[in-house]
Amino acid sequence: MLSAAVRDDIARRLAEAERRRRPVTPLSVDHPAIEVPDAYEIQLINIRRRTAAGARIVGYKVGLTSKVMQEMIGVDEPDFGHLLEEMRIEEDRPADASRFCAARVEAEIAFLLGADLPGGRCTVDDVLDATEFVAPSIEVIDTRIEDWRIGVCDTIADNASSAGFAIGAARVAPDAIDLVGIEASLLANGEKVAAGRSDAVMGHPARAVAWFADQMDGLGIHLKAGDIVLPGSCTKAIDIHAGDEFVADFTGLGGVRIAFG
Repeated sequence: MLSAAVRDDIARRLAEAERRRRPVTPLSVDHPAIEVPDAYEIQLINIRRRTAAGARIVGYKVGLTSKVMQEMIGVDEPDFGHLLEEMRIEEDRPADASRFCAARVEAEIAFLLGADLPGGRCTVDDVLDATEFVAPSIEVIDTRIEDWRIGVCDTIADNASSAGFAIGAARVAPDAIDLVGIEASLLANGEKVAAGRSDAVMGHPARAVAWFADQMDGLGIHLKAGDIVLPGSCTKAIDIHAGDEFVADFTGLGGVRIAFG
């Protein structure tokens, strides 16, 4: 475990890396004693700093929800981060590619909550009951760690590598669609570059939301009506470059577009 002073220093370095777009060395290299609780506290230090400056939390993202990603990072459970209103990207307004360090995009099914969720022992049925709509989305992930050389503590401390998100216009009630059978395609500049299915996310994307609700309960935080939850990617992540346009299409759910200027 790290001291409070070291956590504060790491949080400051990550914030500076994001602001200046100059990634830092992996945290575990400089601080081999770092543990998962340290990483979450570092994430929260920067989220508190941003909200104190006027940023607004609009939801959360769950990451590392596929077995492939968990094995790559060396963990056996997901992680989570915060979504801020300032991270929202509109479909009709290109995002500035230069504001990111090494961004990638992923296709995800967004859960838009219409009711509060219970904390501990939250179930898939609880999530479906509380979800007003699901919607097509693209998450922009980025890392403030050099060359994506991330371990679990690196990505957690770095807000679970979250950097932006776009939500498509479609809204579908969760009981009007087979949430485990959605086929997802990601197109870059008109060419299909990735594909997957919604059951790649813990077997059921709502299971990722339920897991997250349980984890948040331990921190005394609860998912509320109006929150957006991104449960994890249906597809592999694709690098972005200035001038790229991405479209994520989901069977029965519609699509979402994001462009980078």
